[in-house]
Amino acid sequence: MGVFVFLPLVLPLTAWPIARLATQHLHPRTATTLLSGVAAVMALCSTLCLGLLMVVGTAQLPGNPLPDGWSDPEVRESVPQDEIVGKAAIPVLLTVVVSCARTLWHQCRIRRRAHAALAGLRDTSVAVLPDAEPYAYALPAGPRDRIVVSTAMLSCLDAQERRALFAHERAHLAARHHRHLLIVRLAAQANPFLLPLRTAVSYVAERWADEEAAQSVGSRRAVARAIGKAALVSRGTPGPTLAALAAPGPLPRRVAALLAPPPPARTWPPLFTAVGLALWSAAAGVALSAMSSANSAVTLLLLLHAATPL
Repeated sequence: MGVFVFLPLVLPLTAWPIARLATQHLHPRTATTLLSGVAAVMALCSTLCLGLLMVVGTAQLPGNPLPDGWSDPEVRESVPQDEIVGKAAIPVLLTVVVSCARTLWHQCRIRRRAHAALAGLRDTSVAVLPDAEPYAYALPAGPRDRIVVSTAMLSCLDAQERRALFAHERAHLAARHHRHLLIVRLAAQANPFLLPLRTAVSYVAERWADEEAAQSVGSRRAVARAIGKAALVSRGTPGPTLAALAAPGPLPRRVAALLAPPPPARTWPPLFTAVGLALWSAAAGVALSAMSSANSAVTLLLLLHAATPL
């Protein structure tokens, strides 16, 4: 297997071209689903291979509880510089696990606090809080999905812009964008090479909600104005996976996209065009990368299984 065992750790780099192309040329709905799926697959392959490398390193430690066969020369020869790489994988994997666990715990704590702040209010789909700080965000889970907005934010918008705000947040809740955002956030913590995909998904998820809001309101300019005003006054959301109209990111690009014609409804451009050929090539590269990553991880897993005494 040789150096190919490291493929799952570095092949996420091949997803960068498709992240850029998807944000520029695909419908935001398609781009969000595609990029979050790619990030999840590559992060799983990367983490699995890192775990297997850690097993190889742990098996070399004296007094370890692992089967003796896992430290056989056949297993160690499958990993170049096994003594260094195997032992280095131990703290790296522990860091990944702790980081992802902290993110999940932080996410749950934010959700609990957000729902606790709504205690005593009427059980409606929109919760208006009397607050001098302007903010608005989509709050999933709990007893029911809700849109949280402050009176200060509502006072900054006119009637049509308020409709745009509510339509935008409803789109986030209906499409479960918080799940996509959480997936790519965890994936980036599992492998830092996936950070560009996290940035890309954060952008296209907002673009998806922008397009849904524009279709609902019937005015792309009204949504663009609402985004601009909310960005100027909003303090943001309690957490990075709680989507909002004024989410941090390339706001000028979102406004420019809304002032342009709507994106084509088709999910993927034809193959025999420059954009289509580039996207299909990038997608094929990502698929091959994922297959190579999975193959390397499975090969090492089979070696460990073969070395396990009956």
